[in-house]
Amino acid sequence: MLRKLEAFVQQIPDFQNKRAAELIDYFVYYLTEIAALSSASSHLVESCFTELKLVPYSNVASYLSRYSKKQSDRKIKYLKKDAGYILERSNLATIKKILIGSPSKQATAISLRDMVPKLIIPIEKQYLNEIIICYEAGVRRAAIILMWILTVNHLYEYVFKHQLNQFNVELAKNTDKRIKVHAVTKIDDFSEIPENKFIEFLKASNIITNDIRKILDTKLGIRNTSAHPSSVVINEVKATDFIEDLIDNILLKYSI
Repeated sequence: MLRKLEAFVQQIPDFQNKRAAELIDYFVYYLTEIAALSSASSHLVESCFTELKLVPYSNVASYLSRYSKKQSDRKIKYLKKDAGYILERSNLATIKKILIGSPSKQATAISLRDMVPKLIIPIEKQYLNEIIICYEAGVRRAAIILMWILTVNHLYEYVFKHQLNQFNVELAKNTDKRIKVHAVTKIDDFSEIPENKFIEFLKASNIITNDIRKILDTKLGIRNTSAHPSSVVINEVKATDFIEDLIDNILLKYSI
C-alpha cells in the first residue's frame, strides 16, 4: 500500500503544506478510486496518515460524519456507504480535476481503470496499475515505457497460447545471428528476440496485419525515445495517444 500511496500523494499540489483536514478528501479519493474499495472507513483514512508518517487529524470519524450531513453553512462532502464513506459527486469531480487535469486525461484514466478487471494475467494487472499511477501523476515517459512492456508481454502470451506453431515456422527461417533461439518452447524464449525482429516475425507469420505492424513499429520508436535521455518533449497528447492506441489495437484485439 505504501508505495502506491507515496506515488499518489506526489500528485497533490503543495502536498507538504496541506492541513490534515484537507488531506482527508484526498485519502478518501485514494481509498475509493485508486485502491478501489467500496468505501473509506475512518480507520482506513487514519492508516493513510500513519503510513505516510503524518500527524493525523484529531478525530477523523467525527470529521467524516459531520461533513456527510447537510448544514446551512457547509456543503456535504461525503456520502455514507457500507461501513465507511465515499466522496459526494461534486467533491469527487473537484478532486479529480486537481489530480488528473484535463477532461481527456480524466477519460483516459477512467478507461485504464476499466481495463484492469478485464486482464486475466496477474502481472498484466500489475503493469496496468503502475501505468495508471504514472499517467495520472504526469510521469509520461514512465507510463509509455510500462505500456510498451505490457503490450509486448501481452503479445508473448497471445502467441504462446494461440499461434506458437505459426510463429516458430517463421522463426526457423531466421538468418539474423543476434537471435540464438530457433524455436520458442517456453514463454521466456521470446525475450531472446529483439523487439523489432519479434514484430517482423509476427507479420511474417500473419499473426498481425501490416497496419498493426506499422502501429507497433511507430510505438517502438516512441518507447525508445522515452527510454533514453533526449530533449524531446513527451506531452500529454502523445502519452495519451500511445496508451490508447495500444489498448485499442493490441490488448482488446488479441484476447488471451
